[in-house]
Amino acid sequence: MAHPTQRSSVISLADVTMLPFWLDRPDAPEALPPLTAHRKADLLIVGGGFTGLWGAIQAKQAQPDLDVVLIEKGTVANGASGRPGGVVSTSVMHGLSNAVRVFPNDIAELERLGKENMHGFMQTLSDHGIDCHAEWGGELTVAVDADHVDALHREHELHLQYGHQAVFLDQDAVQAQIGSPRYKAGIWSKDISGTVHPALLAWGLKRTALSLGVEIFEGTELLTLDEVGAKIEVKTPFGSVTAPKVLLATNAFASGHRGIRRRVVAIRDRVLATEPLCEQQMASIGWKSRQGVYDTRTQMNYMRLTKDNRIIFGGRLGYAFAGTTSPGVDSDVQTYEPLADAFFDTFPQLQGLRFTHAWSGPIDLSTRMAVHFQRYHSGKVVYAGGYSGFGVSASRFGARIALDILDGSKTSESRLDFATQLPNVVPPEPFRWLGAQVTMYALDTADRKGGWRKPWLRLVSAMGFPLS
Repeated sequence: MAHPTQRSSVISLADVTMLPFWLDRPDAPEALPPLTAHRKADLLIVGGGFTGLWGAIQAKQAQPDLDVVLIEKGTVANGASGRPGGVVSTSVMHGLSNAVRVFPNDIAELERLGKENMHGFMQTLSDHGIDCHAEWGGELTVAVDADHVDALHREHELHLQYGHQAVFLDQDAVQAQIGSPRYKAGIWSKDISGTVHPALLAWGLKRTALSLGVEIFEGTELLTLDEVGAKIEVKTPFGSVTAPKVLLATNAFASGHRGIRRRVVAIRDRVLATEPLCEQQMASIGWKSRQGVYDTRTQMNYMRLTKDNRIIFGGRLGYAFAGTTSPGVDSDVQTYEPLADAFFDTFPQLQGLRFTHAWSGPIDLSTRMAVHFQRYHSGKVVYAGGYSGFGVSASRFGARIALDILDGSKTSESRLDFATQLPNVVPPEPFRWLGAQVTMYALDTADRKGGWRKPWLRLVSAMGFPLS
């Protein structure tokens, strides 16, 4: 006999649409024509996700006369930028603890830059009328095990040390915020953070870039990239672009140089969207402040509410051999059953709720779990990526630093450790695949079975990936 929760999960997924909820909209913009000629530009951006769009916008804001061309293999928002949970934060380094871990010498400046980044993010939404369903309820990190509460206290102290408006919530207080029996404690960070609709954000940024004079070509894949004298020549299926500076905003797809994949691993994140909750269901879970939420499971889950009161629930990671960004297994509804189990474990009072959408998206994982910058062709080409799933708002920051590096690192922040140092190299295949399979299994089962799994995850952490 199937476990009752498992049976509930199977039923809840019976009519699911295998498509990102964010992209399932009749008002999605028409695709722009591909590049069909030779173009010269002052700046070429490869990739029409958040990093590429923010890079184009900021480049034009700084120099309105700059000739900026952006090429995108598919359409804007159909890659990673149309698939995340959509939580935005002042952190530009995957959270405060991670920032302290990887760049203790830069942390004060990173905190300043992170807050500055979010103010610029919000100002752009206001100035250009981008309605991306932004809600500023803050971020909530919740402990799902009593053993995690002490670590949460230390995290809270760190937030206070760096001036965050963060409140520690004991079990009664956290469950008054969100009615899950799993939650033992929480940290509610209220600083200019919250949630957005990622596809509406990307499409709004696309409109903004076009209005500033950026040329965008969709359906335009980068085929080759070569240094030709003082410039870079990029060839596409039906055209080409020559420019002295190129920003590679290619995320986990890592297009532009074969060296990128030595430090970036393309993993998969699975996500579910529920049907809209009724008033009674909303009352049963509370969540009146509508924070973006992360929990402390070894295989972390995250969630947020949409404008029409659906719950977006994600966090089951997977890896396909050679970092395939569209593995067939992610089109199988059974792949999402463990994630549905975790959902009903979090909200048992919502048994019977149906999921309407299930999808996965590529994450550009790096050992430092945050954006880094790879320089190629004597600095004429810069890759910005490795956000490791936390790039919705940090991508604006990453794009800004990458542009300054392309311009000769004229600002002091582009000369700090975070902008000049690289994450560790990740072993090649087949060792990458073997290690990923063991690690993903350990993540899935460590909280329930323990044993060898916790030492293995500590070993992985010691190699650079902070997974436990």
